[in-house]
Formats: sequence, structure tokens, C-alpha cells
Amino acid sequence: MEASHFADLLRQAEATRIPIGNLRDTIGIEDLQFAYEIQQLNTAARILGGARVLGKKIGLTSKSVQSQLGVDQPDFGMLFDDREVENGGEIAISEIMQPKVEAELAFVLGEDLVSEHLTMLDVMKAISFVLPSIEIVGSRIENWDIKITDTIADNASASHFVLGHTPKLITDIDIVNTKMELTSDEQIVSSGKGSACLGSPINAALWLARTMVELGTPLLAGEILLTGALGPMHAIDKAQHIEATFSGIGSVSVRFVD
Repeated sequence: MEASHFADLLRQAEATRIPIGNLRDTIGIEDLQFAYEIQQLNTAARILGGARVLGKKIGLTSKSVQSQLGVDQPDFGMLFDDREVENGGEIAISEIMQPKVEAELAFVLGEDLVSEHLTMLDVMKAISFVLPSIEIVGSRIENWDIKITDTIADNASASHFVLGHTPKLITDIDIVNTKMELTSDEQIVSSGKGSACLGSPINAALWLARTMVELGTPLLAGEILLTGALGPMHAIDKAQHIEATFSGIGSVSVRFVD
């Protein structure tokens, strides 16, 4: 079957709020290019509908999650302008399919990353500032029954995101050792540190930058990068206040309402 068939299934699931069965039983788990083709079709549909791509999210940055899904690399999805939630704001649980939250560091680029031989130094020089962030992930696949091609096709399970308001220069923080705490109604539900993201969020950003150059769509100045979770996901099953705090960087919060 054509990629458009599976793209249609995912859009219908989004529109009806009825999750679908996994895709891998049909498309397999090895053809990542085909899964990205499905994702790209739905990205094009969103843009045609008036949405704007603000940047990218990086997923599968945890080695344990990679092992669980049987992959040896991260994946990526698109961040859209109409999916940003204000820091300290509210969002209805019903807006997200099977919602979960992750605490991540966000990079905002100040330079294009177009070289075919990008280095770690290139990436660090290109980062204008770092922000605390919460990624709200969701799945159009029933019961989060996903493997690598399922999540890639489903825009890397992206849904919404929240950016904090405490921009920091990368030279002013210890990005590898920054400690993260994610709380729900002031109770800690997840914790970790920068090294949990492929050893460093900068490693994740370098992987994405090189990947996008290979695809002919390099990262550009002004883009936002959500670099990957620093601790386990937390499922949202009721109204609650979520806050993520990063040592030396700041905090970001969102309230889920019925």
C-alpha cells in the first residue's frame, strides 16, 4: 500500500480521537524511510491547512528506550506553531490522544547548520540559547503499542510543547550535569539529568543536524529543537499541574484540565 494510505489513517485517528492499531504489522519495522514518508505527507497536509513548522523534536534519545524498540538511533518529528502551549497555561486533556509528558531542554538556533561535515563545535556555536521545556507527547496508535516505524510515521509521537521563559547561554550552564525534576501537583514523578539524553543534549542536536543535512533540509536559524527526555515519561490521566525544574536553568509548567 502507498504511504498516503497510512497517512490518511493517522489523520483520521487524530480527527476522530479514535486510536488505530499499530502500523508495523503492515509496513514492517525496518523501513524507516517509508515511515518518514508517511510523516512527511502529514506534515505537508498540516502546512497546507495553515500550520507553520517552528522546529523539530528528537525522540528515542534514551538508550533503554532504544533497546526496548530495537533501534540504535533517535528519530525526529515536527513542532507546529498551533501546538505550542503558554508557559503556566492550561490545556484540556481531551486535546491530546493518550497524553504523556517529558521534561527536556530546548535549543533555539541562531545560525544555519548546513555543512556536510558538521562538528560538535558547529552545533554549540549555533545555539543562541537554551530553554527549559515540557513536551506533551501523544499517540494515534492504540495503547501506545509502538515500535520504531509506528512512532516515526506518527510524527515521533509529538503533540504539544511548552517553553520556559528563562533563556540561558550554553556557556553559562553545565548542560550534561543539570538535574531535572518533573512534578505533578508538587509530587516528583520523574527525575534525571542532561547526560540521560545520549550522554548530552548536544549529542542529540548533532545527530539531528547531520541527519537533516543528509535529507537536504538542514536546520536553520530560528528553529526550536526539543532535544529529548531527561527522565521517564509521566502519563496524564486526570487534571493536574505539571512543572519541570532544571538546576541552573529554570522551570516551566502547564496545567491539564478536564
